[in-house]
Amino acid sequence: MKVLRSAAELRAELDGPRSSRDIGLVPTMGALHEGHLSLVRAARAGNRVVVASIFVNPLQFGPGEDFAAYPRNEDADVKLLVDEGADAIFIPSPDEMYPPDRSTSVSVGALGEVLEGTHRPGHFDGVCTVVAKLFNIVRPARAYFGEKDAQQAAVVRRMVRDLNFDLEIVVCPTVREPDGLAMSSRNAYLSESERRTATVLFRALQAGSRRLIKAGDSTEAERAMERVFAGEGVTPDYAAARDPDSFGPPGPSGPVLLAVAARVGRARLIDNMLVTPAEMKGSSSGAPRS
Repeated sequence: MKVLRSAAELRAELDGPRSSRDIGLVPTMGALHEGHLSLVRAARAGNRVVVASIFVNPLQFGPGEDFAAYPRNEDADVKLLVDEGADAIFIPSPDEMYPPDRSTSVSVGALGEVLEGTHRPGHFDGVCTVVAKLFNIVRPARAYFGEKDAQQAAVVRRMVRDLNFDLEIVVCPTVREPDGLAMSSRNAYLSESERRTATVLFRALQAGSRRLIKAGDSTEAERAMERVFAGEGVTPDYAAARDPDSFGPPGPSGPVLLAVAARVGRARLIDNMLVTPAEMKGSSSGAPRS
């Protein structure tokens, strides 16, 4: 295992393995938890070489967001990745990733401007730009992302399709605490009482899912989620039912993604749950309505 800090060093390290096109990439911002490690294990199972990156990307943080406060613990992260069998760890500096005179960015347009994009303008441009750079540096056969960040995964898939990147995007299941809270680096911000309150996101998704399955109505599912938040005194940024690919209104017969975002204390948390057509098939009202 090697820790590499420049694109040139990483490319040199991968020259041999790259010829086999059997490289799995796990992009992270560090502060690793079991969710990240599940991605590394999936990459280890599916590739001969595993590269993990750690880079707190300034481009995906807006004014007033938590870039400076975002948790960082490089030594602990490196140890976890070594223990999971990563072959190379890429930890570039901001100057390495973004030359002072850079003028290029990547955007997926409308897909990156709804839900998270509405509340975090420019966020997905920052995500696409750094991910595109990582894909060009590593040139992996597969890249691994978590299902918890469903809109990010959809944005990255769209970018890969539109720009003809030659790789597979693998989206792995959300890893949860025993009480349902999705694992997130930002959970570290929560006090003990806030940690208990934070389960409201998962409980809202469960309520929305039950309502959607019973009534087949996405608007009723959204209202059910909002009621759970109101019962905890938490105001969500959104509690929405969307098409999981376009993030527009759900179609008449496809899957429905229930997505929520809310602030609990100083932590802004997101989560989601997919409801499939098979689950809705027995609903009394038929297909979901937007």
